[in-house]
Amino acid sequence: MANLSETDENNSFTQPKLTGNSGINFLFDQGFTRLIYTFATITVAVLFIMSWVIYQQAKPAVEEFGFGFLWNQTWNTGNQVFGALPYIYGTLVSSTIAIFLAVPIGILIALVTSENFLPISVKATLAFVVELIAAIPSIIIGLWGIFVFIPVLEPVQKWLARSFNWIPLFKSEDPAGSNMLTAGIILAIMILPTMAAITRDVLLVIPKELRSASMALGSTRWETIFRVLLPYGFSGIVSAAMLALGRALGETMAVTLVIGNSAQISLSLLDPAYTIPSIIANEFPEAEPGLHIGALSYLGLILFGLTLVVNICAVLLVRLVGQKNR
Repeated sequence: MANLSETDENNSFTQPKLTGNSGINFLFDQGFTRLIYTFATITVAVLFIMSWVIYQQAKPAVEEFGFGFLWNQTWNTGNQVFGALPYIYGTLVSSTIAIFLAVPIGILIALVTSENFLPISVKATLAFVVELIAAIPSIIIGLWGIFVFIPVLEPVQKWLARSFNWIPLFKSEDPAGSNMLTAGIILAIMILPTMAAITRDVLLVIPKELRSASMALGSTRWETIFRVLLPYGFSGIVSAAMLALGRALGETMAVTLVIGNSAQISLSLLDPAYTIPSIIANEFPEAEPGLHIGALSYLGLILFGLTLVVNICAVLLVRLVGQKNR
């Protein structure tokens, strides 16, 4: 019995007792953790509910056209025949142009505003101005594109059509200014703040020891940037690009105003085009119940699927590069 009592006394010293402030902190941590899990669950549930509601609206078109809706090019509201291919093509191509332009420029801006190329006051001002673009409403950028950007860009597009007409990308009889190229550039301007700001944050959190070690080994500043900093922050840069691409895929009003809204598939970037958000914005207010609303909702599901595929590809790319670097 004496040994048992001694063991109990020893255990009483080894097991912590939650009393006073420690007990309150433990309960607070547990409550906060459960609150975070609750909000995360609500977020996922809202996403599934949104998808389910859109699917219910799209169900008539899904049952009527099936997967043939994806490659059908006809959109005839009078005959109730609908196809998504021109809109998928316009969405993907305009977003590709935007990301092709925004990624290198965004990385360059991030390097200029994070490294010691300029005085601190100049870097802070430049970063503020770039991020300020994100606060401009898309409709304002679209109006700016119509009244300022298109008149400036139209002579350049006509010169491209005359001088490089033998290249399919610039083959056009008379570029009107509202076309795929204009929409891509406008999208690039809109997603540039996202790309630049996130990339800048990624570069700023890279340990300074890596820069110092690289310079100590004899590397130049540019060698340090391209061989150390950018590879180290690759996953963050890819995440920035995917967030920017997600906004480009879903942008509506600015693109609607400058893309020309013509449901055609053309290799030329100087021809008008159409995107999924644009057709939904233009036709949904006057769409008739049934196949028309179902087709527009079906396009919404396709846009959601495109965004999901892009994010999955980004995650796989980051993991693949991470395994190679180990």
